[in-house]
Amino acid sequence: MANELTEYDKSLLSVVEQYEIVDLIKPLVREIHLFDSYIAGTTHLEDESVLEKVKPGDALILQREVNKFDEKAILILNEDKCKLGYIPEKDNTIFSHLMDAGKILKARVRSVEKQGSFHRIGIGIYLVDL
Repeated sequence: MANELTEYDKSLLSVVEQYEIVDLIKPLVREIHLFDSYIAGTTHLEDESVLEKVKPGDALILQREVNKFDEKAILILNEDKCKLGYIPEKDNTIFSHLMDAGKILKARVRSVEKQGSFHRIGIGIYLVDL
């Protein structure tokens, strides 16, 4: 009996084949809130108009960056992959270690305050747990 072939249910396979792997694992993904911070370096952007579109609830992309000023630099991008700034240097040590170890981190805009031409954008940082 151990060497017998068994036929699998083809109807189940056809249901699964119509989705991409990302869609299949979405229900299994949890975001674990790690820390609240803000976006640093917003006054040094080449195109500060990108900040006008940022609103609470927006999902943000975190990406490690080779940076001569900070070896632990973590770049913050919007969903269109436009640069918004960085995780502040005072906050990035643990997050850079997690990312370097292969962990997936993301951020979400929590607040936006405009003070003259300065934008203070509060963010929550999350560990994506699969």
